[in-house]
Amino acid sequence: MTPILVFDIETIPDVVGLRNLNELPADLSDDEVAELAFQQRRAQGGSDFLPHYLHRIVTISCAFRSDAGFKVFSLSAPELEEGAIIQRFFDGLERLTPVLVSWNGGGFDLPVLHYRGLMHGVSAPRYWDQGEGDFNDSREFKWNNYVSRYHARHTDLMDLLALYQPRASAPLDAMAKLMGFPGKVGMAGNLVWPTWQAGDHAKIRDYCETDVVNTYLVYNRFRLMRGDISREQADAEEALIRSTLQESPGSHWQEFLAEWPVKAA
Repeated sequence: MTPILVFDIETIPDVVGLRNLNELPADLSDDEVAELAFQQRRAQGGSDFLPHYLHRIVTISCAFRSDAGFKVFSLSAPELEEGAIIQRFFDGLERLTPVLVSWNGGGFDLPVLHYRGLMHGVSAPRYWDQGEGDFNDSREFKWNNYVSRYHARHTDLMDLLALYQPRASAPLDAMAKLMGFPGKVGMAGNLVWPTWQAGDHAKIRDYCETDVVNTYLVYNRFRLMRGDISREQADAEEALIRSTLQESPGSHWQEFLAEWPVKAA
C-alpha cells in the first residue's frame, strides 16, 4: 500500500522573533513579550492569533500507516530544536513519499512549516517537487504534488470536505465526536502556550498525538465514502488502530480509548 502520513503541529509564540521585530527590552519576560504581541493582534482585528511566521513549532506528531502496520510518533522540543524537528519531518517525506493527510494543514500547518523551514535552512526537495525534480517519478508530480491545493498527495480533509469554502469548514473535535470518536482529549489548542510555560512539554506532545489519531480515523471514514476501501476494510482499520493503542504506553492512550467505546455487536 502507499504509505499514509497524518500530521499535526503544535506551536507557541516565537518570543525571540517578537523581541527582534519589536526591538523589545531584554528585561521583559517571555510571558510579557507574548502578551504584548497578543494585545497588538487584538487591537488590529479582535483575535490574538499570531501571523503564521511568528509561530514556533514545538511538536510535529504523525500517525503512519504502511504495510508494516500503524504507529504514532512525535518530533518534539525540548529534545529537538525547531530546525531539527522540521528537517526530520521533511526527511521522512524524502524517504517514503507518503500521502500526507491533515486537518487544516493547508491553512495553518504547512504555511508555518514553510516559513519556519526557511528560517532554519531546511532542505525539502521532494516536498516542493512539482514535476521538475531529479526523482525517478518527478514527472508524476506535475499532476499530483504536495503543494497544489487540489491535488491528493496532500489531502487537507477540512478544506476538501468543505469544498474549499471557509464558511463551510468544521472543527476536527466536533466532527470526530459526531462520528463516534474521542475528539480532543486532555487539553485544547489555546492551552498550549501556558502548558509550555509551565514546563509540561509531554502533555503538549500527547495532545498532538491524539489529534492525529482522530484525523486518521476521520480519514478512514472518508476513504470508505470515496470508495477506496470497503466497509469491512474500514472496520478492520479501526480495529487495528484500537489494538495498537491498547498496546501503546502512555496514559493519554488509556484516556483516549476510554472515550472510544466499542460498538455493540
